Amino acid sequence: MGFATHLGPWLLGTVKNTTGTTAGTVQNTGATIVAQTFNLTAAQVATGSISAGYIPAGAAITAVQILTTTLFASATTLKVTIGGTDVATATTITSAGTYPVTIAATFTPTQANVGTTDAAITFTTTGSSSTGAVTVLIAYMVRDSSGNMSPPANQQ
Repeated sequence: MGFATHLGPWLLGTVKNTTGTTAGTVQNTGATIVAQTFNLTAAQVATGSISAGYIPAGAAITAVQILTTTLFASATTLKVTIGGTDVATATTITSAGTYPVTIAATFTPTQANVGTTDAAITFTTTGSSSTGAVTVLIAYMVRDSSGNMSPPANQQ
């Protein structure tokens, strides 16, 4: 199976433009949600800071999760930062499983729109375990750089 790259946003629905006032004639398209994943090993966590990638300009963050795939030998913390703003306080990983990250109120403006340029993703970590691994999943809605999810008039 191969991968395909598409420029967003992708709009899905059955009515693109409103032509009336009843169901089936009113615009009902919405932007798709996509995700990026980042696999971090104990060796990477020990470095303390990891530059991971970027979220596209205009995107809205819908969820952040930390999936413990191999338990660290000792307590480890992980903080996710997007566009220079901490998503939440650091998550302490002490057991196997999924850690949903509760979005901090201070992140909400960035969550609603990461900005007009691509937003850097960084991880700040503590821990010196020789074993362990996590996958960080960041889900977001792709929109244009202004945060709009409707294509410009020349692309309709």
